[in-house]
Amino acid sequence: MSSIPLAWYLGVALVLFCLGLYGALTKRNTVIVLICIELMLNAVNINLIAFSKLGMHPDIAGQVFTVFTITVAAAEVAVGIAILIALFRNRRTVNIDEVNVLKR
Repeated sequence: MSSIPLAWYLGVALVLFCLGLYGALTKRNTVIVLICIELMLNAVNINLIAFSKLGMHPDIAGQVFTVFTITVAAAEVAVGIAILIALFRNRRTVNIDEVNVLKR
């Protein structure tokens, strides 16, 4: 039984993180920006799991950190969607360029 090399996991995580970073910096729709942030967090999770299984000292610490990262991601989505709903109710848009002022 052959194992997938660590470099392949790191490559997939690198591609995911770069796609998420590109989307977060270039897109103007806040929903897309939140999705791109989730992509970046998932790339971090892939790295944590890969190093916890295939690193120099395999242990469960990477998996524990991954559970914490998933928890933070879920909280980030909940708060982000709540802010988006409030913005849409007040401004009738979720475009980043149109909601750059905090007052009405």
